[in-house]
Amino acid sequence: MDLTRRELFKLSAVAGGGLLSPLGFDLEPAYAATRQLKITNAREYKTVCPYCAVGCGTIAYVHGSGGLNTVPTIVHVEGDPDSPINGGTLCPKGASQMQLAISPRLQKSPLFRDAGASEWREVDWEFAMDWFARRFKEARDATFVERDDQGRTVNRCEGIAWVGSATVANEDAYHITKTMRALGLIYIDHQARI
Repeated sequence: MDLTRRELFKLSAVAGGGLLSPLGFDLEPAYAATRQLKITNAREYKTVCPYCAVGCGTIAYVHGSGGLNTVPTIVHVEGDPDSPINGGTLCPKGASQMQLAISPRLQKSPLFRDAGASEWREVDWEFAMDWFARRFKEARDATFVERDDQGRTVNRCEGIAWVGSATVANEDAYHITKTMRALGLIYIDHQARI
């Protein structure tokens, strides 16, 4: 068979499009099976993209039953078509969020560096939360202003600032803001504005 270069390109384009196999096989069922295999028998978890303040809905597909010899693993993440925010679409950063979850560099526990130390060490969550709560209270007590220069009651904490997260729901953000204001914080911002 004598093919010109142009004919070879045309034949390659047709074969690459799945319309014709060079060997005469119908490849459409194989292509359909490969698209389906990744998420077959995976559990779906609806979640929110962690990157910006838009709050796009996503679906994470997880393999692994959580049994004795299995480790649940995310195998695919896609936009949630039922989400009124993004309607199933994701930006390039949101589409790559699976890499954030399965990265070998992901820290599974908090790290702590003692005062004056140069190395970080792993600690458990109970230690980390206790340390944070203690430091938060100490800073609040040290910087709480009950009255301003003119004697007016202000009850504010000027030594702590709070930055909200774009990955929490509206209701959670409302309660977090109310809690921080109840503690007297006046420097409250949000990740989306930074």
